[in-house]
Amino acid sequence: MPLLPQAQADVSTDRFFITTAIDYANGDPHFGHALEKVGADAIARAHRQMGRDVHFLIGMDEHGQKVAQSATARGIAPQAYVDEVAATFHAMWDLLGVSYDQFIRTTDAPHKSGVRALIKRIHESAPDSFYQKAYEGWYCVGCELFKRDDEVADGKCVLHPTRELQWTKERNWFFRLSKYQKFIENLLATKPHFIQPESRRNEILALLAQGLEDISITRSRLDWAIPFPLPTDDDQPQGTWVWFDALPNYLTATGYPNAGWKSKWPAQLHVVGKDITRLHVVVWPAMLQAAELPLPERVWAHGFLSFGGERFSKSAGVKADLHEAIARYGADAFRYFLLREIPFDGDGSFSWERFDAVYTSELANGLGNLASRTIAMVEKYCEGVVPSVDPTDTCQALDAAECADLAAAITTIDGSRGYLCHESLDTVARLTVRANGFIQQTQPWVIAKDPARKAELDAVLAALIRSLARQASWLAPFMPTKAQELWTQIGGAGSVHDTRFADLEQLSVAGWTVTKGTGMFPRPEPPKA
Repeated sequence: MPLLPQAQADVSTDRFFITTAIDYANGDPHFGHALEKVGADAIARAHRQMGRDVHFLIGMDEHGQKVAQSATARGIAPQAYVDEVAATFHAMWDLLGVSYDQFIRTTDAPHKSGVRALIKRIHESAPDSFYQKAYEGWYCVGCELFKRDDEVADGKCVLHPTRELQWTKERNWFFRLSKYQKFIENLLATKPHFIQPESRRNEILALLAQGLEDISITRSRLDWAIPFPLPTDDDQPQGTWVWFDALPNYLTATGYPNAGWKSKWPAQLHVVGKDITRLHVVVWPAMLQAAELPLPERVWAHGFLSFGGERFSKSAGVKADLHEAIARYGADAFRYFLLREIPFDGDGSFSWERFDAVYTSELANGLGNLASRTIAMVEKYCEGVVPSVDPTDTCQALDAAECADLAAAITTIDGSRGYLCHESLDTVARLTVRANGFIQQTQPWVIAKDPARKAELDAVLAALIRSLARQASWLAPFMPTKAQELWTQIGGAGSVHDTRFADLEQLSVAGWTVTKGTGMFPRPEPPKA
């Protein structure tokens, strides 16, 4: 069974431009940020192993009223403040092994000029898309959005219940979003995979059923913003609304409007949180349509991560320290837990107890134990060199089962069924359990007692190394450092990240030399009495 299907859903090119939402420069990275970044990183890494030309973009959203207020509270200039925050995020993503190709900041000069160019292009291509009027309404500084009535509960924004809403009245530039109602409806009808998972698509359809409202895209008296390039009737300077500044980062990252940007656009995938789906599925496509520019191919909206059943929220005091979580078992184990335990198409919960349990059962007692036992047996019975031998029927059955699992698992990460990182890791867990069961079934230590069964013993051990090699390759997008460690210990040459999923079916491990290293996943120390 071929591991790569003949066609991949909505794949129009060997180029794969993947983005995450850019993080707002107000505070430190939290678990929700980490879930999105390591999830997108796993997708990017997997597509590299499919042989695609990947460009992975992340970055920082650094303008807006909330940033200005935070800088003032610190007694420093906004630019100095966002420089500090950006450095903190940079360091965290490096610590977590996020393999981004580009880190964009909305205070970068090329981005600011690109935003102004896009606004001017919209004004030239669809001049009736912009107009001016006086506006008043409740503004949430936490969201940097005017809030509809259904987004307010007990006088507070439902997403920021600890913040006071601000009643704002001013004359602004508006984007005629209502003009693009039919366009968005047709987009979702003709390209049902444009927004996934299906639950997020249904939410957007419900929003469209209510009718789209025009949106204010400038703020008066806001200095920490990109100056809006069109003059107002009253000659009052206007700052560009933070989302009309932030969304174009995906486009300006290509160099837009300078030469060469068309070879990099459109993006194949935007990975965002479900709370900003409307902006990416309604506002952003409308902006691009107004500018007569191509749309991204797909938006994937992951859910929320809660802590003990409560949503992580710095303002509400529901938080856990990322550094503490990473230090517990290492960055790769934390990545594994997030992507294994938190459905990437829904909401999930983090707890220290569950983290400990998954690490112990699946990594320490599961994969780590399998690798340690197998390497030790190859050293003991084969002088450390994986034998070249024809597989027995039992070994062929193991190979066939693994290849069938991996062929199905491709659809969890290539886009044909979406981007279901948790299901991808289900496959690895299944391979580990099966291989450990294979050891118990074949009992190599018993076979080794009979010299006449040497070929059978060699076949069993070679099959186990093949299994570990497949697991290392499949784990590489999710646990990049530990996968390389496993690959090296079983004798794999070069980088595991250069392996291709399509080659795993016919993988040959004959002649590989194993090297027993330190335990990859040390068992947790029991709590002191």
